[in-house]
Amino acid sequence: MLVLVAPGQGAQTPGFLTPWLDLPGAADRLAGWSDAIGLDLVHYGTQADADAIRDTAVAQPLLVAAGLLTAAALDLRDDVSVVAGHSVGEITAAAYAGVLTEEAALGFVRTRGLGMAQAAAVTETGMAALLGGEAETVFAHLEKLGLTPANVNGAGQVVAAGTTEQLAALAKDKPEGVRRVVPLKVAGAFHTRHMAPAVAELGKAAQDLVVSDPSLTYVSNADGKTVATGSEVVARLVSQVSNPVRWDLCMETLNELGATTLIELCPGGTLTGLAKRAMPGVKTVALKTPDDLDAARALIAEHAAR
Repeated sequence: MLVLVAPGQGAQTPGFLTPWLDLPGAADRLAGWSDAIGLDLVHYGTQADADAIRDTAVAQPLLVAAGLLTAAALDLRDDVSVVAGHSVGEITAAAYAGVLTEEAALGFVRTRGLGMAQAAAVTETGMAALLGGEAETVFAHLEKLGLTPANVNGAGQVVAAGTTEQLAALAKDKPEGVRRVVPLKVAGAFHTRHMAPAVAELGKAAQDLVVSDPSLTYVSNADGKTVATGSEVVARLVSQVSNPVRWDLCMETLNELGATTLIELCPGGTLTGLAKRAMPGVKTVALKTPDDLDAARALIAEHAAR
């Protein structure tokens, strides 16, 4: 079973889209999306610096556009059985599964990014990855500090979110068993109560969407469950903004479904890294540059031959 996954915010790096725009039609496609959402995706994907693309209002549409652009380069729709995305990557997955058109997905993520950026500006907040430790011990420690386990990624990784003061306290007082606390290059405490204003804004935008049921098996961040209707997918996309991402449960479901092959869309690396530890035996490829397309196609051909 071939799974397609899309990464979330923080995966972007300066210039990461530059080599992809050499592919036929890619630059025109990205320029068209830029016009549609009022954001120069070409500039931000090729020339902008790290601080510029860290901006939530920029990073989120940029990541969805990158995912859709690289999925089109592979042209593997007949081979994929299951889709999933981490955080904002869920919108990429929803578009790939046909729940939303590409244009609607980009308009929706533009609203999401702007709303979350505005919510993040209310209080100085952030996120930090905790590497190692037992989940129950980590959760209890975070609760004591007033932090939220915003991303439960599996493979010994939990991302905490909260105010800068709470994160500073965490850096000084790590949970038992945690090897490192790594601050993340994101602009707010995503997937926590701090994002409640963005949920309301996104809910209004969702009312205007034309939605279809997914044509592929869609696995949700909320609880790792599969979702069969487009209306439920969109409802979860809205509520997920202020709720924790349970990527650990998504990987459990992918294992239960019988995943054998996993391809991570650009800018790939994070989710394949987690899969290598939590999904033993599953073959993976991360799309970082067009040079990775041949490896992905070879893996697809091997999968199809089984």
